Amino acid sequence: MRPPESFIGQPIRSLQTMIRVIAQDDPSQPSLVPDGIYGPQTVAAVSTFQRNHGFPVTGIADQDTWEAIVAVYEPAITRVDAAEPLEIILHPGQVIRRGSREPNVYILQAILKVLSEVYGSITAPSLNGLLDEPTSISLADFQELTGLPRSGELDKVTWKHLARQYPLATNQQR
Repeated sequence: MRPPESFIGQPIRSLQTMIRVIAQDDPSQPSLVPDGIYGPQTVAAVSTFQRNHGFPVTGIADQDTWEAIVAVYEPAITRVDAAEPLEIILHPGQVIRRGSREPNVYILQAILKVLSEVYGSITAPSLNGLLDEPTSISLADFQELTGLPRSGELDKVTWKHLARQYPLATNQQR
């Protein structure tokens, strides 16, 4: 949860958002609703932050406190925020065919492995970076399951279906 661009010029909301993220990462830090009001809850949350980080406890977000909050917020947001999505960029008309060895095939195989564990109708692929026969069969099984032509090759349309299905499958594994 990054402070939205709409918070530019709204330092209190930005402060409250950063403290809220820190609280998600550190249970000793009280959470805040970013309402833009420097009220008693904000004073208490800033005071707790100051106490926890060795600053004089004033409840005021002076420059030193602000910089410390930013420094704690940056790694906290990485731990509590969703990971950035990874896109495989396939050029228009590009198809990864059987026998291709490239880094994108490792990603394909990892996704197909998860899908094979969740949906029993997909054969488990190899995990070797090569679009070999087992990977091609696994990919063809996925294509059939999603109503795509069963080619066993990776094109942009198949990738889009994989990218949509993978998050759903990982949620089912939990």
